[in-house]
Amino acid sequence: MEYKIIKRFKDEHYSVFFNPNTGFFARVEEPNCPEPSWSLHGPELLDISITNWCDKGCALCYRKSDEGGHHMSLENYELVMKQAQKMHVFQVALGGGNPNQHPEFCKILSLTREKYGIVPNYTTNGRSLSEDVLIATKKYCGAVAVSAYSPFQETENAVDALASKGIKTNIHFILTSQSVNTAIEWFKKPPNFLGKINALIFLNYKPIGRISSEKLLLKNSDKLEYFFQLATEERHPYKIGFDACTVTGIARYTKTPKISYDGCDAGRFSMFISEDLKMYPCSFMVEAGYESIPLTENNMKDCWQDSPVFRQIRKKLSPNGGCSSCNTSDLCLNGCALFPQINLCPPNNN
Repeated sequence: MEYKIIKRFKDEHYSVFFNPNTGFFARVEEPNCPEPSWSLHGPELLDISITNWCDKGCALCYRKSDEGGHHMSLENYELVMKQAQKMHVFQVALGGGNPNQHPEFCKILSLTREKYGIVPNYTTNGRSLSEDVLIATKKYCGAVAVSAYSPFQETENAVDALASKGIKTNIHFILTSQSVNTAIEWFKKPPNFLGKINALIFLNYKPIGRISSEKLLLKNSDKLEYFFQLATEERHPYKIGFDACTVTGIARYTKTPKISYDGCDAGRFSMFISEDLKMYPCSFMVEAGYESIPLTENNMKDCWQDSPVFRQIRKKLSPNGGCSSCNTSDLCLNGCALFPQINLCPPNNN
């Protein structure tokens, strides 16, 4: 029998079904009740930067992580986990920097799953996937995402290492006006390592971080319709997914059923916490200079429920928050609330 967590939030009129072994997650509202627009009890997912240290220097790193970055202490991580547990967080997404190069990484995975009952996942640049890290990953994690960067040899090596342990592995591929051409090539002639992954997830480039360029915006490509056609209408040996920042393109270029859409969860069902214990609705708000809330001075739940920063982003993502002239705003929740220039709407809908 598969192990599932079923939690009912009576005051919010919905229940959550979560299988920590498969990653299956569903919200089910009570009869005659609307779908919840946000989770009053707290985020269902915490996005946590446990380090901003990285020795790879990827051009598209939105946090500008480098070897001068610092690690979150294990003590501070437990401070986060204690409050997360009380708020009924189901999963954490550990990032950075390169999280698996945190000196206490294996301990962090163990604590998250065994002590606090929360499923850890993480994104890696592919470096330093030691035997100890791989064993701990297999034992405690739901899934791992490998960031794909040209020339992709480190990406391939990481996929091979993770697959050798039977770890559910996804690829995160950043879509720019240039890299979309590589994505199309992958659809036509997939690299061998894609045969070992669970899913290929596409992320819409945001003009923030180490390289901020309007020229790289995905909307500047003349191959978008062809790309989305290949992604959604062709059969692939792996799953295809998109981040919420790409949802306007799904709405514009595809025939995806309405039930498959999911708008941005920032401040609604997810929260970001930086390595220096600052809270934001979204991780991209850090380098963009948005206001943060220090966890050391504030209770996480109070911040989630009452902070103006969180209330404002929920308003932007509400049905009346933005694209009033757009006939697909109910599908994409008005696109990106932080960087409207990345949205892929028809010109007259912006």
